Amino acid sequence: MEEEKKMPSHIAIIMDGNRRWAKERNLDPKLGHKAGAETLEKIAKYANQIGIQYLTVYAFSTENWKRAKEEVGALMFLLKSYLEDFLSRTSLDNIKLNILGDVSKLDGGLQKSIYKLMEKTKNNTGLTLNIAFNYGGRDEIIKATQKIARKVQDGEIAIDDINEELFSEHLYTAGQPDPDLLIRPGGEERISNYLLWQLAYTEFLFIPKYWPDFSEQDLDQAIDIFRQRNRKFGAK
Repeated sequence: MEEEKKMPSHIAIIMDGNRRWAKERNLDPKLGHKAGAETLEKIAKYANQIGIQYLTVYAFSTENWKRAKEEVGALMFLLKSYLEDFLSRTSLDNIKLNILGDVSKLDGGLQKSIYKLMEKTKNNTGLTLNIAFNYGGRDEIIKATQKIARKVQDGEIAIDDINEELFSEHLYTAGQPDPDLLIRPGGEERISNYLLWQLAYTEFLFIPKYWPDFSEQDLDQAIDIFRQRNRKFGAK
């Protein structure tokens, strides 16, 4: 019973439904993404206030490059604006910000903003906010495998040294606990190549509400549902 009442330390969110939210209101898709970015800021601040240690959100997948050029450009602009807004603040609410994904594919200005903000917030002790941008779960696993293979090739480690702990240390989330709870707004019920390794024993919650409409009360309700579940981690 004690375990059931514990707060999740790490929550993952697939921020889904921005485009459909905009379409239902006859708005440009980029306005849906803007509303979604505003929701992210609101939820991140609230998660920080209530003591969540890690929040990992799916903002842009490796597959999202296939979308219309204008929409991709709007998403890049939004991320840069979001980062610059963070950089302009003095307190930053003690939030530590990380970008998970292959940032080498982003333009130089955006990369500079990312590294500058990660450096500025690295010693903050509140919520760690991971924004998965140009991220794919399979790509992450391949990159981790390549890193480990190079270390074996260079004699730094032996093949028999490879285990779950070592593999986890080569992922973007190295040093962080796996998510306790995954929330996907928007009505879809799939994980869409997100945190494939890390979600092995995560509790899933799918809700119909679009991400721009997601509120602090929705997060509270999701946490309450999580706390009622009996997590067995494969044991009977």
